Amino acid sequence: MTPLHETISYPEARSTAFFFHRQVWHLLALLILVPTTWWLASPWLGEHDTGWFWLALGIPIAHQVVVWMVFRAQLGWGTLTKVFGRADMIVWGVLFLPLMIARLLSTAALAHATQGTLPLPTVLTTILAVLILIPAIYTGWSVVKYFGLLRAMVGDHFRIKYRQMPLEKRGIFKYSNNAMYSFGFLILWAIALLGQSIPALVVAGFQHAYIWVHYYCTEKPDMDIIFREEND
Repeated sequence: MTPLHETISYPEARSTAFFFHRQVWHLLALLILVPTTWWLASPWLGEHDTGWFWLALGIPIAHQVVVWMVFRAQLGWGTLTKVFGRADMIVWGVLFLPLMIARLLSTAALAHATQGTLPLPTVLTTILAVLILIPAIYTGWSVVKYFGLLRAMVGDHFRIKYRQMPLEKRGIFKYSNNAMYSFGFLILWAIALLGQSIPALVVAGFQHAYIWVHYYCTEKPDMDIIFREEND
């Protein structure tokens, strides 16, 4: 029987060059985004708020660095599958989901710590938050109902069956092929608006921009390999 890891890894991704492919751009984006985010948020940060700011900024950076390393190690060498076998996706979920949840919680904590720094009426910020929550919630519902959580955690890096599935066009995916990044991250903006927090809004903007850095620097090159191979 062919070892599981040999069925889900690609020889062309099995190199140091591809492991670091586009990660210089990833680093350059961080060197621009992090100082810019600090510059925009710092005027509204008190002495005791700075820690929350760096936590809310550091968690998504840690998350996306972990994702890059696991994606590339898995795509080229099937590393998690070699080590954990059929439990590989469980292990990945244990790594991925707490960091994803921590992104939301740290943003909420920052919004609470800096509440009231956004000088807009509560009624207005609440209405805006509800309006942008609608597509965010619809995205979450569409992911669970049509896409599936395992596939959303990039199951195609772990199982061939996910690579062979057709492009999802139901629910929110009728309007965007990458709805999770386009609309799902609006929940961070809603959290910041509900807290009436400028620093949280700035961090929400950082996270929304940074997830697209992940897409162009890590996910898209991986998908180009996966689906080129599957379509050959």
